[in-house]
Amino acid sequence: RPGLAVLDLATGTGDQILSLWKNCSPNIEKGTGMDLSEGMLEIGRKKIEERNLQEVIEMEVGDATDIPADPGSYDAVTISFGIRNVPDVPASLREMHRILRPSGKALILEFSMPSNPLVRWGHLAYLRYVLPFVGGAVSGDFEAYRYLNTSIESFPYGRDFCRLMEEAGFDTVVAHPVSLGIATIYEGVR
Repeated sequence: RPGLAVLDLATGTGDQILSLWKNCSPNIEKGTGMDLSEGMLEIGRKKIEERNLQEVIEMEVGDATDIPADPGSYDAVTISFGIRNVPDVPASLREMHRILRPSGKALILEFSMPSNPLVRWGHLAYLRYVLPFVGGAVSGDFEAYRYLNTSIESFPYGRDFCRLMEEAGFDTVVAHPVSLGIATIYEGVR
């Protein structure tokens, strides 16, 4: 519907909020990208200026566990591959619920574990051996890529993550596996 206010948490350089604008622009009245890193936000602001969208999309410093917004400020909140790195996931989910208007939606994209045993085995082999070696060789930071697989493997997914959303107050929580279950989109309604 028209007139939507959308918040993207852990927005980084703003790619997700810009993608939402590109695909839903007739309906988005206000878009906000929020992140802890001012440096990342500055890059995002340049992208917004290049597209002349300063009147519609803003980039703000903010913490996903203490969102600087009034209750009921947004129609939708998104976070892509960021909730896994939030220090207090339940607090972040409660904050998302708080800032949403009634019937507002939270859409959370995060890595998960595939349910198919063969796909799961291949995915784990990739995460544990291929990604750390290649990523570490290219970047010179092997630890960063070891962290990635351990954080993915230990993070709650599927029904367990849906339960966290329900405990935060969300209704009609649904998990939509994508890419053979390597990632999941979690949808919850306030």
